[in-house]
Amino acid sequence: MTKLRVHNLAVSLDGFATGEGRTFDAPFGHAGDRLMRWFLPTETFVASTGHEDEAIGAGTHGVDDAFAAATQRGIGAEIMGRGKFGPQLGPWEDESWRGWWGEEPPFHSPVIVLTHHERPDLSVGETQFLFRDVLPVEALALATEQAGGLDVRLGGGPTVVREFLAADLVDHLHVVVSPILLGRGVRLWDDLEALEQRFEVEVTVSPSGVVHYVFTRDPQ
Repeated sequence: MTKLRVHNLAVSLDGFATGEGRTFDAPFGHAGDRLMRWFLPTETFVASTGHEDEAIGAGTHGVDDAFAAATQRGIGAEIMGRGKFGPQLGPWEDESWRGWWGEEPPFHSPVIVLTHHERPDLSVGETQFLFRDVLPVEALALATEQAGGLDVRLGGGPTVVREFLAADLVDHLHVVVSPILLGRGVRLWDDLEALEQRFEVEVTVSPSGVVHYVFTRDPQ
């Protein structure tokens, strides 16, 4: 059975999963790279982007890399919000924007981009972006069809993840709490009181200073 999975969703100690003031040059707004500093040195990130440098070589192993690598296993499609695809708001006035990932995005599968404004579908490398104005349950049905029997990854951002959690559609939720305070931005946990009662929760502390929380849907 196809599962809906969230991986590597980083939040600050005060619950923000992205900062304020997002732009084309700052995908996380004023948060910069602080939410994802645990992820950037991992072998998984380095291998997928080629961002090797003298300090990290081919990338680090260990707890953080094990969690980072899990996001790629058994995934046949992704759902993301418009904000993850780009910082534009309102009608698509400039359709030349093709995402932050260059000519070979890391998805290599169909990606459902949720938007209230019509835009033609887009193929970039091995990835096809399908722009749809649909409810969460409809988006999951479409992504499941596209996934070919594999799981579907819910890529974010936090508003989209919160909507799918509120609709009780998420089977696996991996949240990484980073020891920083952002003070402003977009929060993850609002209006999700007692969410933990629907899941089994495992906690893993990393030497990098982050804490990995894995919520797995309770089979009962």
